[in-house]
Amino acid sequence: MTSPPLGQTTISEDLAVLREVENRVLWLSTAIIDHANRVRPNTSGLKVGGHQASSASMVSLMTVLWFRHLRADDRVSVKPHASPVLHAINYLLGSLDRSYLSRLREFGGLQSYPSRAKDPDPVDYSTGSVGIGATAPIWGAVTRRYVECAFGGAGTGRQYSLVGDAELDEGAVWEAVLDPAVSDLGEIVWIVDLNRQSLDRVVPHLAADRLRGLFNAAGWQVMELKYGRVLEELFRQPGGDALRRRIDGMSNPEFQRLLRCDADEVRRRLPGTGPDAAGITKLITELDDESLVRALANLGGHDLDGLDATFGSIDDTRPTVILAYTVKGYGLPMQGHPQNHSALLTGNQISQLADRVGADGDDPWRPPPAGSRVAELCRKTAQRLRREEVSLVPPQTLPLDLGRTSTSTKATTQAALGRTLLDLTRQAPEVARRIVTVSPDVSSSTNLGGWVNKVGVWSATERTDWFADDRETILHWREKPSGQHIELGIAEVNLVGLIGELGAAWSRWGQPLLPIGVLYDPFVERALEPWSYGIYAGGQSILVGTPSGVTLAPEGGAHQSIKTPSIGIEQPGCVTYEPAFVIDTEWTLLASLGRLGKPDGTSAYLRLSTRPIDQGLAAVPVDPAAREIRRRQVVAGAYALRRTDDPAVTLAVMGALVPEALAAADRLDQSGIRADVICITSPDLLYRAVRARQGQDPADHWILDDVFPGDRATPLVTILDGHPHSLAFLATINQVPTTALGVTRFGQSGSLDEVYRYHHLDTESIVGAALDLVD
Repeated sequence: MTSPPLGQTTISEDLAVLREVENRVLWLSTAIIDHANRVRPNTSGLKVGGHQASSASMVSLMTVLWFRHLRADDRVSVKPHASPVLHAINYLLGSLDRSYLSRLREFGGLQSYPSRAKDPDPVDYSTGSVGIGATAPIWGAVTRRYVECAFGGAGTGRQYSLVGDAELDEGAVWEAVLDPAVSDLGEIVWIVDLNRQSLDRVVPHLAADRLRGLFNAAGWQVMELKYGRVLEELFRQPGGDALRRRIDGMSNPEFQRLLRCDADEVRRRLPGTGPDAAGITKLITELDDESLVRALANLGGHDLDGLDATFGSIDDTRPTVILAYTVKGYGLPMQGHPQNHSALLTGNQISQLADRVGADGDDPWRPPPAGSRVAELCRKTAQRLRREEVSLVPPQTLPLDLGRTSTSTKATTQAALGRTLLDLTRQAPEVARRIVTVSPDVSSSTNLGGWVNKVGVWSATERTDWFADDRETILHWREKPSGQHIELGIAEVNLVGLIGELGAAWSRWGQPLLPIGVLYDPFVERALEPWSYGIYAGGQSILVGTPSGVTLAPEGGAHQSIKTPSIGIEQPGCVTYEPAFVIDTEWTLLASLGRLGKPDGTSAYLRLSTRPIDQGLAAVPVDPAAREIRRRQVVAGAYALRRTDDPAVTLAVMGALVPEALAAADRLDQSGIRADVICITSPDLLYRAVRARQGQDPADHWILDDVFPGDRATPLVTILDGHPHSLAFLATINQVPTTALGVTRFGQSGSLDEVYRYHHLDTESIVGAALDLVD
């Protein structure tokens, strides 16, 4: 562990002006929340909220970081509940208009938590969901290095995470810290706001020693800011060692209670009853009341000198974590109270705070006087942090159709993914160069082996492939800076965190990347929240879930996904596809790649299967014009796989169950009942088309007339390897009777026929459902 010489003054000449800035940031961040809750009219009566205490504990840290150490190339992820501090600093630096200070949590105003997409001022990382903001700069560091290796122009710069100590309870944090790729990222700096409180209570055990050990074991530099200069100097006095032992040995709740006591109560409680009590009593007797109370709260996370020295001594050869002890609510009347998380200052307390820090309660947003030392420091800081405007590299022309058609072989949509990527390296190399695939240790089992062999594995430095001369080696693991595949440990949250940041490279450095994350479809739900948050933050990526559904058969219920089709429909900022054939996979993948890396781009989710299907069943038109019509329909969400004269029933099927639907249509035809078969490639886009027809969404709806024309409206059977409600809405297109077949129970191990029969997805069940509707 490295510690700076606490108490040594490093910024004495600037200390007074920095304290003025600190006071202004405290005032502004507190007043922003106060105005939203007490001053602004509340027509709905709903709680507005905000976190004055959580903000106050970060004020000293962020003041020193922004006004002394940040550089233009650095990026910072701010603790969600400290967003008002960020807005206060941005206002002082001239990058947030004064009008927004009164609009916290107002429609069109400052967001509840930092948002890259929605806040009007500079925000490096969207935060708000526990743990995601902490880990995002890790994946931002990987992305910056990747862009620099591939295209240049990404510069340097640290990646800071300002983390609440309660966030370290989130398991995904440790999945990221322990990933093997992270220990080499020396630009990562985490600053932990160690205020010992969670939402409801003072945490009984500080666990700082445990945190120190965990970060050390992961190869991080650990720095600790426990006590401020005032306390450190007090510890040097006679009896100071006893005082240090007493405070070090206290439980968190006992120490927090002392912060709420007046001087008389502190003198009674602090010495305790141990052998050191007399020495402590003598030491604190020599202090006046104000000095005693002030000294007790003088923790390292509020000591400007100590913070400055610590930030200045970071070792950039490995990741760093700074454990900064703070007081939640520092500088406010609520400081240290166990229920201060959402507490708000009263009107009288706000007035008292204004008087203490030299603010004007009647003009709360008054800027520093022109020409003052505070104004000059803000001007110089803003100049130092000014970034060049990003120019977006024009996107490369992406082919819509690679021209290959499989008609006489069986193939899987999972294998089609790898084949399409390889085809792109030959037919559109400039586009392929921007593709980066990410996998949580499942590259070979998800058919990415050929792609990985072709493009190599990305590494900041080239590493020796010790199995290159082994003739039995099929997957060649060539790690080099020009590689385009990134392999992570088995942690789906890490995967989606990384593809989210890779997908935001266009907005950070003007270099559009086309990230594709591949994972087992049953584990999509594990990764859903951080992936959704990445999309919210502007990260555009393609998530491939494979293999999917109960079609896994012998793998059993534990590895069979049920709800993922509807997840794709419901996820904002995302287009979902579940292709049935190789050509459908190619077309939908190309369309999804074409939506990435631009201001109005969207993400995609592809649900692929390991079931080999006869590609001749696709009946791809030979005529070029007819083929293009089919491609457009596939990309738009559906196409007619089989049309009949005078149909009595329609079978709408998705993905791996196409063979069963076609077989059922043949059986029905033998009984004199003609059936149309519609292949659904995107229930998501079809649902949007339905809403567009109703005037609810700004989308095209021509696909409905093409595939479900009113003059062919018949009773409808929907079939998919997932929950049946995902396609049930199709009956509303023409208001027809319907039966929705799908998976509503946990799966079973067995052969494909047995499993399909168990879930009523077999040909017999489809025929029965159709007959019931026709009768």
